[in-house]
Amino acid sequence: MLKEKFTIIGSTKSQSAVEKAASVIFAGCGLLAVLAVGSITLYMLISGTPALFQVGILDILFGTLWKPTADPASFGILYVILTSIVGTFMAILIGVPIGVFTAIFLAEAAPPRIAAAVRPAVELLAGIPSVIYGLLGLLILNPLMYRLELKLFAGSETHQFTGGANLLSAVLVLAVMILPTVINISESSLRAVPKHLKSASLALGATRIQTIFRVSVPAARSGIVTSIVLGCGRAIGEAMAISLVSGSSVNLPLPFHSVRFLTTAIVAEMSYSQGLHRQVLFTIGLVLFVFIMLINTVLTRMFRKGGEECG
Repeated sequence: MLKEKFTIIGSTKSQSAVEKAASVIFAGCGLLAVLAVGSITLYMLISGTPALFQVGILDILFGTLWKPTADPASFGILYVILTSIVGTFMAILIGVPIGVFTAIFLAEAAPPRIAAAVRPAVELLAGIPSVIYGLLGLLILNPLMYRLELKLFAGSETHQFTGGANLLSAVLVLAVMILPTVINISESSLRAVPKHLKSASLALGATRIQTIFRVSVPAARSGIVTSIVLGCGRAIGEAMAISLVSGSSVNLPLPFHSVRFLTTAIVAEMSYSQGLHRQVLFTIGLVLFVFIMLINTVLTRMFRKGGEECG
């Protein structure tokens, strides 16, 4: 009996070999991830920096005129950068509260039947290709935005009508697209909160709502922050959907202006670009890469600092 049990568990030597092999595999996977990020960073630096020196950093980053095929050509991407910043911020401002409150509802308050119906719908949203979001926005959202635009700017002689393809349409599509990420990760974090914390809060006389917002949500803060950062990353990096609903014109990012994001600038012109024009598109990719890294770093540190202060 002892020999049979020993065979199932394995000897100390074999366990040590397995542990060493596992540690090597895990270290290799971690090193591979670091090498992937490093190689992408190096490639973007090599591909994106030449145009900065040929055109000029100030002319590219702070120029407002984008005419890459004109003579002389202009490569100003300030409006494109501002559009990505404003559009991402507005999408996060709309999508994150809806996503977090939906996660709280599903994890803490939803009846089983309602939760069983909502969760598959959220998972389905996560599986829908981005081009489908763009097509739905093009067919449903843009006509509604155009009607609103006609009412708001009726009689205006200066407004350029966009047919509903504007910044506001792009923001609403992005807000919907980040919902599955925020909801799924936030709900999983809330469900991982130990039950004894909730029981202790209720035993001390706190109401259910107080327990949710003063115990459960702070305890799940790290997971909720992760969902926000990942949602922000998806909003910044999305191209196909917003290229269909934003109008893809380089303008100041106002709600009813046709606009172009950093991602759509690359998608719209990479197929026919050449020479300096193509190099500038790689520079836009470099700006987008740096922008994503800064946003993720700032959000992570900001929420982590807030968590330490609350703790």
